[in-house]
Amino acid sequence: MCSSAFFNKNREEATRIMLHVHTRGVGICGVYTYEVAETKVTQVMDLARQNQHPLQCTIEKD
Repeated sequence: MCSSAFFNKNREEATRIMLHVHTRGVGICGVYTYEVAETKVTQVMDLARQNQHPLQCTIEKD
C-alpha cells in the first residue's frame, strides 16, 4: 500500500503532489477534521518507517 491510498488519490494526483513537495518542500494531501488527519498522519508515518523512507507528514490547522 502506498501513502496515496490513505488520501484517496489516483496515481496522477499522487504524482503531482509528490513532485510539488519535491520542488517546493511542502504540499497538501487533503483537508480533514483533526481526528481524521491525525489518524492519516500516523498511518503514513508508520508505513514510511516500515519501508525506511525519509518521509515527513504533518498536520497544520487552516
